[in-house]
Amino acid sequence: MADENESSGQTPSATAESKPLRILIVDDHAVVRGGLKQLLADRFPSATFGEAGNAQQALDLLDNATWDVMLLDLAMPGRGGLDVLNQLKDIQPTTKALVLTMHPMDQYAVRVLKSGACGYLTKESAPDEVVAAVEKILAGGKYVTAALAEKLMSNLAAPADKKPHEMLSDREYQVLLQLAYGKSVKEIGGELSLSVKTISTYRTRIFQKLQFKSNADVIRYAKDEHLAG
Repeated sequence: MADENESSGQTPSATAESKPLRILIVDDHAVVRGGLKQLLADRFPSATFGEAGNAQQALDLLDNATWDVMLLDLAMPGRGGLDVLNQLKDIQPTTKALVLTMHPMDQYAVRVLKSGACGYLTKESAPDEVVAAVEKILAGGKYVTAALAEKLMSNLAAPADKKPHEMLSDREYQVLLQLAYGKSVKEIGGELSLSVKTISTYRTRIFQKLQFKSNADVIRYAKDEHLAG
């Protein structure tokens, strides 16, 4: 059984009948995990926490213990948060996922909500907003900002008008964004822990699906669709 790397913040008044809240924090930066843990421990003093620094650790913890809510980063070395999210429904469908990432809303928000996440925040969000998001998700709701809610409504109003990049697989979309930032196939392979050959295959698929002829087309498209700065 995998080591859960847990610490309990239970108060002496907690009883056997009051099952402690279990929160899993998945981020490759220990400082971020520590900050989120302290923030949530202040609001949920009887909570039990688990920490994972990469996707595989997260999947191991999900496979070996029950979690009420998971705060999930998307950008991690190797397999990313999207991989965790896509497997969550099979491993532990009752766990509610809140994505907390550096990626702007336009890049991933709609995609992760369609994959089953209960909320989406960027790491620029205020601490109070993170706590409010966790509270709402635990109460059975979904947490989205006003701007994201408007974007979701626009998608519902015109479901047939799908953007070309929305037809890409999650991995193809990840590679598209990396190419849009001017990274080489070798650099992308290193970040995603995949071979150059595999990344080249994804690049070829992207070019075929979006009818690109060069990386310049990728950069131009991403800029026009506000996918990259």
